[in-house]
Amino acid sequence: MDGIDGVLCSIHPNGQSEVLVHTSAPFSSSLKEVLQELQAPSHNELHKEALAANQLANEYAAIVHRILELASLTPNHIVAIGAHGQTIRHQPILSNGVGYSLQCLNGALLAELTGIDVINDFRSRDIAAQGHGAPLVPAFHHSQFGNSAYSKAILNLGGIANLTLLNPNQPILGFDTGPGNLLLDAWIYKNKQVNYDHQGYWGRSGQVDTELLHLLLNEPYFSLPIPKSTGRDLFNLNWLFNTINLCGSKPSAEDVQATLVALTAKTVVSSLFTYLPDCQELIVCGGGTKNLFLLESIALKCKEHTASFTLMTSEELGLDSQTIEGMAFAWLAWCFCSNTPSNIPAVTGAKGLRVLGSLHRK
Repeated sequence: MDGIDGVLCSIHPNGQSEVLVHTSAPFSSSLKEVLQELQAPSHNELHKEALAANQLANEYAAIVHRILELASLTPNHIVAIGAHGQTIRHQPILSNGVGYSLQCLNGALLAELTGIDVINDFRSRDIAAQGHGAPLVPAFHHSQFGNSAYSKAILNLGGIANLTLLNPNQPILGFDTGPGNLLLDAWIYKNKQVNYDHQGYWGRSGQVDTELLHLLLNEPYFSLPIPKSTGRDLFNLNWLFNTINLCGSKPSAEDVQATLVALTAKTVVSSLFTYLPDCQELIVCGGGTKNLFLLESIALKCKEHTASFTLMTSEELGLDSQTIEGMAFAWLAWCFCSNTPSNIPAVTGAKGLRVLGSLHRK
């Protein structure tokens, strides 16, 4: 919910990707407001979503034009835009075995505004094959970071935290561990009216409330086997308030923030060593890398499992953490253009390999 990241990528035939240009912009205040409203049922939401999809296409197009200007290119130089859109519902598994995941974006309008082919709606095909449609980045992570002689993992700390597990002798695994930044951001905005906890200073000022942490960890999602995925449908402020209300003594606001950091660290590290017990290295990317308190908490938890463990951010490998997800969807668009399947059934639970995305011609 913090805005739009746009990257221009050059992708080698072997799938290795290089960022040529990166730019970003916050959502307009009116768009951010309606996208937040759309996270839950509301009056006239179909109309609101359609208008938001149009507005998001306009704001994406502005980013595309800025990238072209920075790179001194024209639309004809670009093969395609891989545009994820903004997730407003994620319900992949329902009673009939096939659910849905809705990403707000008018892909046809984006193609019209940019004069470039647009590929979006990446999750639906996997869900149609009885998968979760998420996470989708593990295939890209393997293409970009894989092929090592030892076990390592990539952690994306977005609103939701997800892991990609790379063992040279086993299939690729990946799944959502639970909340990453979304509860931290929502809680500090509720209490301080700022969008995020700068470097984790506010969380660091509190103390972990062990009773609240225990209650939060009782959430059944954390004990579900993989494949699994989640989103704001489950982890939101109502979920947090309902849990706080179960506490015998009400924790302070900063103690809640510290406890939410502990929740993310605990669920990430527990999941990591459950499914990749010989992991030697964790590469962290996403906006959560800016929260130094969160990174330290994850590193300390990892050291409890193995003293020789290495944690690094993608910046230490020369990749801006803010670009990784944009790179991933450029790569998914590249896969679509080459008719290459880009899901991993062991990750999403789909019945088989599928080419992901829907095309809007320029």
